[in-house]
Amino acid sequence: MRGEGITLAALAHLCGATLANAESAAVVVSSVAALDEAGSGDLAFYDNPRYAPDLRACRASAIVASRRHAADVPMHIPVLLAERPTSVFALAGRELHPEALSPASTFPTGEISPLASIDEAARLEPGVTVEAFARIGPDVEIGRGTIVFSGATIEAGCRIGRDCRIGQHVSVQHALIGNDVILHPGVRIGQDGFGYTAGPGGILKAVQIGRVILQDHVEVGANSTIDRGAVRDTVVGENTKVDNLVQIAHNVVIGRNCIIVGQVGIAGSATIGQGVSIGGQSGVNGHITIGDGAQIAAVSVVATDVPPGARWGGTPARPVREWIREMAVLKGLTKTAQGSKRDDG
Repeated sequence: MRGEGITLAALAHLCGATLANAESAAVVVSSVAALDEAGSGDLAFYDNPRYAPDLRACRASAIVASRRHAADVPMHIPVLLAERPTSVFALAGRELHPEALSPASTFPTGEISPLASIDEAARLEPGVTVEAFARIGPDVEIGRGTIVFSGATIEAGCRIGRDCRIGQHVSVQHALIGNDVILHPGVRIGQDGFGYTAGPGGILKAVQIGRVILQDHVEVGANSTIDRGAVRDTVVGENTKVDNLVQIAHNVVIGRNCIIVGQVGIAGSATIGQGVSIGGQSGVNGHITIGDGAQIAAVSVVATDVPPGARWGGTPARPVREWIREMAVLKGLTKTAQGSKRDDG
């Protein structure tokens, strides 16, 4: 959906960018698009020479680029210069498509479907929207502006703040959820963690009596799961973003402003600091700590504590430079072995 659009001069001011040519200040853009699909009225993004063929054929009305790559842009296309092009492009997208920042309901705002099931002991502030076939249990509290989508279930005693989005077929139990939290379809919050021990008669289930606490501005991707704590709470810090298909086990504590990418698994009682990034398909062992600002490469296995600010990768994960050196040595040994076999033959 396109809006009225905005001039490049105004967009540059809003996003902290600079126009390469002041003569393009009045050019209007109304949407964002990929380089190979952009047309009139679109703002595109370029930061990698591998996409140079797409850039040469691009028909966008403007392009966001760094000074390093601005010279690659065809002369007829205005350029928004940015130190961090990805951030400027993201800010532009937010300005041009504010409706896409959170899931929207087709149900009238602030109305409750007659097909929803809401316990009489639940307390909903005015302005809460509840779609058909949602179920809200006793002693639940939900703040204004929150949307509970079709098929979602919120069990007894949960607290959900204002302006949240509880997606289709989400289940929430044993949870305290802050403001402006987004739970995408299929998310599971607050179910029992995987807690078992050996007993005289076989495997014993350990009780899970903690909660899940999601602080303000957390977003959890589709079909991800966050288990309730065993004897203390599982916590996800403010503004942390969790991708699709992520498993966060019981007693895990995650700090603020973290990025947890798809198919990551975090085992029980792990502690993740502030501003940590964990790449896709990585595994984090239980009872370890990843320090503030650390970065974990994709497809890594974190078996021990990671220092603050470190960049680790591999299986088991270790400092990235060390990992790269080891891979280079192994590659060299492999080539040597292959060469020896040819000589022997």
